[in-house]
Amino acid sequence: MKRWTIRLRLTVLFGALFFLAGALLLGVTYVLVNQRLEDRVGIDRGNKTVTDFRSQLQAVPQNPEAWEALRQEIMAEQERYREETLDSLLTQGAVALLVVGLAAGAFSWLVAGRALQPLQRITETARRIAGADGAGRGLHERIALAGPGDEVKELADTFDVMLERLDRSFDGQRRFVANASHELRTPLALNRALVELAVTRPGATGETKRLGESLLTVNERHERLIDGLLTLADAEQEIADRTPVDLAEVAAYVLDQAKPGGVEIVRDLRAASTAGDPILLERLTQNLVENAIRHNVPDGWLAVTTGSTSDQPALAVLTVSNTGPVVPGYEIETLFQPFRRLGRERVDGGRGFGLGLSIVRAVARAHGGEAQAVPREGGGLVVQVTLPAN
Repeated sequence: MKRWTIRLRLTVLFGALFFLAGALLLGVTYVLVNQRLEDRVGIDRGNKTVTDFRSQLQAVPQNPEAWEALRQEIMAEQERYREETLDSLLTQGAVALLVVGLAAGAFSWLVAGRALQPLQRITETARRIAGADGAGRGLHERIALAGPGDEVKELADTFDVMLERLDRSFDGQRRFVANASHELRTPLALNRALVELAVTRPGATGETKRLGESLLTVNERHERLIDGLLTLADAEQEIADRTPVDLAEVAAYVLDQAKPGGVEIVRDLRAASTAGDPILLERLTQNLVENAIRHNVPDGWLAVTTGSTSDQPALAVLTVSNTGPVVPGYEIETLFQPFRRLGRERVDGGRGFGLGLSIVRAVARAHGGEAQAVPREGGGLVVQVTLPAN
């Protein structure tokens, strides 16, 4: 109903103006006709006319009483005729005014709709861009409004210029992250090769080997950070090439490769077919499993389930739940933001980069889905990823 507010207002305004104009015209007509009838009434409506009365007057003897009675009859007949004429004018005028008002309302509705079409187009474009999944998605759209160079077209052109600048800004940001990540990979790979060579060469002392292992650990962390940035940059792009993927198969493969480190793994994998990029979906599942293992408690567990819903539209669902520290509900959204961590100790004693769940949500939205998390009673999280079923 909100979308028609301006149109309804314009319709009521124009309809009221037409109605007032018609009412004013009817009132003026009523006054003029009334004045005219005061001066002269001589139209035959089946009653006696002035001419008939004149004939009667000629036949009446010079009797004052007869003259007075006849004069009163003439005046009464004229008054009745005037009232009938004015009543007919008001009745037919009111009907005509009602018809004109309805026609004016319908015409105003059409004109207002025609005039507001450009604004509705701008609104729909802005709504599609605002509802696009992922930062910067949908900014490639343009209104490209055609028509005269009025204020509405100027608004649409200004909106297009703003979209173009935002699109360039987001695109430049994604390219910068991708290029920087690629440039940083080369020196890290070189560092790893040099350290491995120094550690494995004959005659290396124990101190050198321990130092080399520490450097390799730091280098590995940096490589994982760069890899996460690349994945996040890729996930922000819209998935163009999609292939059928079963989330149950992806989850089974990831769980087979996982290193639980004393955490019990429970799996309930049912067919969950979707369409997308297998590599990104594998990374999504891997991040969920790794987070569930790292952010756990000694002798804890994690459960992975997959399946499909029968809703319309159907969804493929991947759910990963685990034991772990208690997470307040108000901090859930923080977990999905890049480089944001809660600072709690992990099972492996390390510290992550805060990219795991942000990559999960970015990949899910790139596939037209969503990733949500809720605190698990007793500690831990329940993370659910929903994707369009294939």
